[in-house]
Amino acid sequence: MTTLFELPSAPLVPIEGRPEAFPVARLFCVGRNYAAHAREMGMDPDREPPFFFTKFGTTVVPGGGSIPYPSETADFQFEGELIIAIGREAARIPGDRALDVVLGYAVGLDMTRRDLQLEARNKGRPWDAGKNFSYSAPISPIRPVATTGHLRSGAIRLSVNGEIRQDANVADMIWDCREIIAYISRFERLLPGDLIYTGTPAGVGAVVPGDLVEVTIEGLAPLRVSIGSSEPEFA
Repeated sequence: MTTLFELPSAPLVPIEGRPEAFPVARLFCVGRNYAAHAREMGMDPDREPPFFFTKFGTTVVPGGGSIPYPSETADFQFEGELIIAIGREAARIPGDRALDVVLGYAVGLDMTRRDLQLEARNKGRPWDAGKNFSYSAPISPIRPVATTGHLRSGAIRLSVNGEIRQDANVADMIWDCREIIAYISRFERLLPGDLIYTGTPAGVGAVVPGDLVEVTIEGLAPLRVSIGSSEPEFA
């Protein structure tokens, strides 16, 4: 049987030191995983079980670069995050084995239409319009575990036009990488090609066309993203 049309190919994220690329499958994003960020969003930072939402793999922007300012928002915000790249299949993996499935780590941005997210949250509706949209998940090249080891700490910083806006440490996460992987794998079988965005520290804020966003995490390649103009309308 032939197909009516070809689907877009999966985004390919470079892996440092290797000729192969990482084909992206799915994105799992952990919400409110830094206490200070939970407070700035008006939520309780107590150590409740983590929660996560998803994004399409096609939202990934390998290597950063320029992304368009999205439609239907007046509050386009950045969230700098540590990303876990999954390299092995795992379902209900115990916590003491969870890091065995990690291929490597990267720096990412969970770009958010905050006004749409908060409107949906306040009405008890899903966040998709605020979170899951094209170009919303830029990612740096992946640094393999063999090179960087497992990241349990390290400065995470985000600047806009050279001004520091987020400044924390990966060790500040409420749920660490091992716990996140074990928890998500209870609900969904993790597969090679999955990416886990582990949450953002305090200091999130809005950007406008022309802004340059840079995210760094100690031990990983930096991510730089410039905000372009809106995508052209349908002609």
